[in-house]
Amino acid sequence: MGDRWQVGVDRSLCIGSAQCVHHAPDAFRLDAGRQSRPIEPATDAGEGVLAAAENCPVEAITITLRDSGEAVFPPEE
Repeated sequence: MGDRWQVGVDRSLCIGSAQCVHHAPDAFRLDAGRQSRPIEPATDAGEGVLAAAENCPVEAITITLRDSGEAVFPPEE
């Protein structure tokens, strides 16, 4: 069984660029205010979700390991 991630979007940072929807259309959507939301905050690890986080121009997306809370993105320094 693969890793499970907890995905979050800091809506105070989100500018509605839709890069997350472009990279992971099955994982993110924009609401009526053009702000991103994860469709399922608890999700299987996947390249699309990671690409969405990495390509967010304001780094509003966070990903942690669901079991341990360890940061996946942004990585801890």
